[in-house]
Amino acid sequence: MTLCLALAFAFAILTLWIPAQWPVAAFQLTIFALASASVASWIRNPPRFSYPFVPLSLACLLGLAQLLASRTSNAFETQRAVVNWLTLLAVFAIGYTLFQQSSARNWFRLSMMWFACGVALLAILQSFTAGGRIFWLFPSEFSGSHNVMGPILYRNHFAAFVEIVLPIAVYEAVSRRSDSLRYSAAAAILYTSVIVSASRAGAAIATIEIAVVAWLAWRASRLTSRPVAPALMKLAAVLALFTVIAGWSALSSRMYEPDLFTMRREFALSSLQMISSQPLTGVGLGNWPVVYPHYAVIDFGVFANRAHSDWLEWTAEGGVPLGIAMLTLLVWAVRPAIRTIWGLGVIAVFVHAAVDYPFSRPALEAWITIVIAMLAAINCHSLTNSNNRTTNSSHPASVS
Repeated sequence: MTLCLALAFAFAILTLWIPAQWPVAAFQLTIFALASASVASWIRNPPRFSYPFVPLSLACLLGLAQLLASRTSNAFETQRAVVNWLTLLAVFAIGYTLFQQSSARNWFRLSMMWFACGVALLAILQSFTAGGRIFWLFPSEFSGSHNVMGPILYRNHFAAFVEIVLPIAVYEAVSRRSDSLRYSAAAAILYTSVIVSASRAGAAIATIEIAVVAWLAWRASRLTSRPVAPALMKLAAVLALFTVIAGWSALSSRMYEPDLFTMRREFALSSLQMISSQPLTGVGLGNWPVVYPHYAVIDFGVFANRAHSDWLEWTAEGGVPLGIAMLTLLVWAVRPAIRTIWGLGVIAVFVHAAVDYPFSRPALEAWITIVIAMLAAINCHSLTNSNNRTTNSSHPASVS
């Protein structure tokens, strides 16, 4: 099942550029089939309850309640949104079940990293040589633009895709006794691809990720007396080399734009008006683009597809309850993310979601959710081991 899940994720990411519903439907059907098998296994060995089930389930229930009460501006869009949230819930259920086994968890985590590294290398080469064509073959609407990064047509979506796995590569580079150079190269490719994409928020967040992971790994090494300074120096050298070769020109030119928040500011104001108009029920899941014209503060002459802030969009569509539910998910993720170090990508993407919309595509949402499932599985084992130690200390006679 682990291999099937990995192949489903690879398919979903590699087909993100296709402007059709069938790749999304194929991915979702696969996820639902795998989830059915996972839930069936719970009958024999039910897992410990994990908190992420709460906000993900609440989002699904909120959408269903909006449909039943006719509290949505467009029922069809809400139905699609409910299916997307159900997909995330299914992804979490699958991952939480599979990753109770550390071998499956470690294999999938490293597979994600190497797959993303391959996509990042492809994106770097494609951005300089393909002229906006996907895989050098298929034309896109962004010909000649750095917006097209491999199979992902939007630079900020690509940055979020990398942000979730970059801490994995950096952590492996500084914590392994062997293969440190290989993982340093992987981290450098991932980081360089974000620089090439010219995503301003992505570049800032990826840089902070590297610094925080390196600092946490160094702090952890002081407890184990294992030096990480040579690995950190090696990582820094490889990162500098790769970024110098790729160049910063595209990113630097975007940094000097006169207004870094153009359109986003106006979309945020409109979203706040939506929230204030229906704070408890929201305008309906998936309905932000539908109702935006009514709340628009200015006409840009283009179709506003998203709020450019997932946090504002969640709260506008599902009301304050959904916004708070997602906030609690972020708060829950902080402790296991810091404890594992490699899980910091979850926090990074949630931060990025304040100024963009990485949770807007099922493949990207699932990419983030599966790492949350890994953190939940590790947290479950930590709680189980803690309870076992407590039980053993209370009943010393039972210890052989």
